[in-house]
Amino acid sequence: MKETMQKIASVFKMIFGYGIMIVLFAGGLTFFGYVAALCIGGDTAAAICKWIYKSMVPVMIYASTVLILFGLLTMYLAGEKALVPGIKKKEKESK
Repeated sequence: MKETMQKIASVFKMIFGYGIMIVLFAGGLTFFGYVAALCIGGDTAAAICKWIYKSMVPVMIYASTVLILFGLLTMYLAGEKALVPGIKKKEKESK
C-alpha cells in the first residue's frame, strides 16, 4: 500500500512541478505583454492589457489553484510534513 502511495505521489509531484513551471512561464509572458503595451501606448495598449487581464489571468489563477491541490495531495500521500519546526528533529539527533 505504501509503495502505491509513493508512486501516486511521484506522479502528482511531476504534474505539480511541470504545471507550476508552465503557469510561471505564462506569468512571465503576461509581463512581457504589459511591457509591449506600455511601449505601444494608446487604445491598442488598452486592448492588449484588457485581453491579458480578461483571458490569461483567470486561467493562470484556476490552473495554479488546481496545481496547488496536486502539491498538497503529494505531500499527504508521501507523508511529508512542511512548515513544521525542526526542533524535535534536533532534539532526537542530539540524544
